Amino acid sequence: MVLFPGIKINLGLQITGKRPDGFHDIVTVFYPLAYSDILEVVPAPVFSFNTSGLNIPGRDEDNLVVQAWKLMYDRYNAGPVAVHLHKVVPPGSGLGGGSADAAGMIRVLNTLFKLEMKEHAMSAVAAQLGSDCAFFTGNKPALASGRGEVLLSIDVSLKGYAVALILPGIAISTAEAYRYCRPAEPAEDLREIIRLPVSEWKERLVNDFEVIPVVPPEIGQIKAALYRAGALYAAMSGSGSAVFGVFEKQVPLENVKASKVIWMEG
Repeated sequence: MVLFPGIKINLGLQITGKRPDGFHDIVTVFYPLAYSDILEVVPAPVFSFNTSGLNIPGRDEDNLVVQAWKLMYDRYNAGPVAVHLHKVVPPGSGLGGGSADAAGMIRVLNTLFKLEMKEHAMSAVAAQLGSDCAFFTGNKPALASGRGEVLLSIDVSLKGYAVALILPGIAISTAEAYRYCRPAEPAEDLREIIRLPVSEWKERLVNDFEVIPVVPPEIGQIKAALYRAGALYAAMSGSGSAVFGVFEKQVPLENVKASKVIWMEG
């Protein structure tokens, strides 16, 4: 079974407080896009995990896909599988590629082994793997709070817009980014801002991570270039480093310095 798990971008991200468990409370809108890793899973006599494509830091046993299988094997009697992950989404880009892969693994195992888990049950398993993993079991626009695992369906759409996804070729550690962040009470309610027309988001829909010291100046330069090219809204996704721009239509982006530029429909 082959799956294309997808990614998310963050439409605004407010860091509102530090939690007793060491995590941070946030408010953000997760919005799904179709750029994706490729996950192939087939039943097998014993579990195996192989990768290709972009390099994935760390040990295989720590990969969220492997962790997802272990949880499903231990708790729901999912059987052994052979897994091949072709990595396309750069690690450290703030697009949730690894989280999407883990949630995709849960969905695939649910189907392959006829576990008949409902979406809320799969989300509960996914939430144990990472703060934004639960979002990818449903893959619909959502207002996220708590660590990012508390999800509320929200009516927001970029349909009809062209979205430019900019990959700068820089990795930013999420843990390092949170170490430098300064939680604060938001000046405006994100839920109110997101209801405004996209053309009014520029000065109001803010990602708090963009101003921390570990974010390199290239991020601001890319945003500025997107606005010069006619973007209605541009922002960094999550803790970075990917940047996206929302346009009325696709335009040339010769002056945007990046390792890759991907256009897609909102």
